[in-house]
Amino acid sequence: MASDEATTSVRVDSWIWSVRLTKTRSLAAAACRAGHVRVNGDRVKPAQAVRPGDEVRLRHAGRERIVVVSRLVRKRVGAAVAAECMVDKSPPPPPPEALAAVPRRDRGTGRPTKRDRRELERLRDV
Repeated sequence: MASDEATTSVRVDSWIWSVRLTKTRSLAAAACRAGHVRVNGDRVKPAQAVRPGDEVRLRHAGRERIVVVSRLVRKRVGAAVAAECMVDKSPPPPPPEALAAVPRRDRGTGRPTKRDRRELERLRDV
């Protein structure tokens, strides 16, 4: 059996899952099919090969991750090893305070009236 170091390329969905950017390989493949994964600027299918030095962009969980492949792995590895397999160039996640708060209605007040809806729309346009 050849070691991971001897391989020259790995499927992009497998690599994304192996370095813990997604929770499952099927989520990684679904992200590829949906167009949320780019390798060197091009949208890719799940079977696209990645090599060391490739830049992988992944939109997942409301943020964009930008990583450069530094080492290839085929099987899921621990977090410490996964950090060695990529160079993370992602912008820092926004602080929780910066995220827009979703307006919540009091429990039991029912659906918003037409007046309430118009007031909400007026607030959102500002």
